[in-house]
Amino acid sequence: MIDVVVREYARLTTAEVMPSLDLAQVTQTAFKWLCSMNAQFRKNGVVLLQIQDQQWLCLDNFVGVIETPCGTRLEILPKHMYSADDAARSRKLLCKMLRVVHDLPVRDVGPADIELFDQPLTEWVMRQFLLSLEHLLVRGIRYDYNRVEEEQRYLRGQLDVAQQMRQPLGKQHFFRIRHDVFLPDRAENRLIKKALDSVAKAAQDAGNWRLARELSGALVDIPASRNPGMDFGNWADDRSMAHYHDIKCWCELVLGQQMPLTQQGAWHGISMLFPMEKLFERYVATFLARMMPADRRISTGVGSKHLCTHLEKEFFQLKPDILIQSANHPPVVLDAKWKRLAGNGPESKLNYGLSQSDFYQLFAYGHKYLNGEGTLILIYPCSDVFPAALEPFHFSGKLTMWVIPFDLDKDRLLDQYLALPFLVDAA
Repeated sequence: MIDVVVREYARLTTAEVMPSLDLAQVTQTAFKWLCSMNAQFRKNGVVLLQIQDQQWLCLDNFVGVIETPCGTRLEILPKHMYSADDAARSRKLLCKMLRVVHDLPVRDVGPADIELFDQPLTEWVMRQFLLSLEHLLVRGIRYDYNRVEEEQRYLRGQLDVAQQMRQPLGKQHFFRIRHDVFLPDRAENRLIKKALDSVAKAAQDAGNWRLARELSGALVDIPASRNPGMDFGNWADDRSMAHYHDIKCWCELVLGQQMPLTQQGAWHGISMLFPMEKLFERYVATFLARMMPADRRISTGVGSKHLCTHLEKEFFQLKPDILIQSANHPPVVLDAKWKRLAGNGPESKLNYGLSQSDFYQLFAYGHKYLNGEGTLILIYPCSDVFPAALEPFHFSGKLTMWVIPFDLDKDRLLDQYLALPFLVDAA
């Protein structure tokens, strides 16, 4: 396995280069496969990378891991908002964000677990899957009755009269019977077995490799899933399956359910990709929801307003990332952007590096969701040059917008947000 570690918007080439998080060399085979996969994604409106010429690719804002058939494992980390070019720190941040956004049940095993941040993201995912499986086996796997129709020399269960009457003359001494067998062969266990087989083949960490083979013996009688999509649809979520809840999300990650699209019949190894912009939006929304007072309601992905109407039809749906509503306070619209601002630091440039299109977007939200008066908030990641909120921007005397940093280390908004009406009670 060839490990290539880069970050968002890095450039890949087949030529020899000095490797870094922003520039890396891949094999010609991996290069061509990435180009073909990108073509598949584009058919579904997903842009994974930009092809610059026959030797250069530029990645987009997806993070995660892609494994190619030729044995190249491409790990894409967040373009961290700090000046330090530290892959371990970026990997740790990504693991934390995935854990929060996807509500992953992480099992910590002490200092050894921290060391995995120096290894690819897949090793951390495989480790958590194996620990969840180990815990599940202690509690016991679920069995189910499976209907078996077969031909035997003895009667067992129920005689299939219709099939028995059709028996040829030379086989009338055999009975066509139906009966139920209590087996662990059910959708959930088949998916776990398939995920375990994938981990056993892909694990590079000695601890993961050893644990995967130890656990394989407990599932030796269970067949691997042949149709993961169908089996995930049949995964039972009733009370009797509550102890399976933790392992389901890890199975989805291991079996590639987090790819931008399903590649039926195509190789994708243990691959998982996440749009970093959406990941940051959901991460911020999760922590804001935790700090909201009881009388405030936070909504995400609301799309009840449109920019305009034409011939009695609504055009251009407006969907702010976060909308906070309350019976006793005016609503507040928030939008999160995964982008490095220049702020007031030495890197400061015209307009702090803010995008005019983002201001137009928030201006439209303010008029459609707030009726032209109230508070708008743009949230960017905190960085060494953007450590504090900017002075407010005024669209009018009644419509104000704040630009506030979100500290990814302490998981909170910074500085002047305490003065904002919608969070006064929470502070």
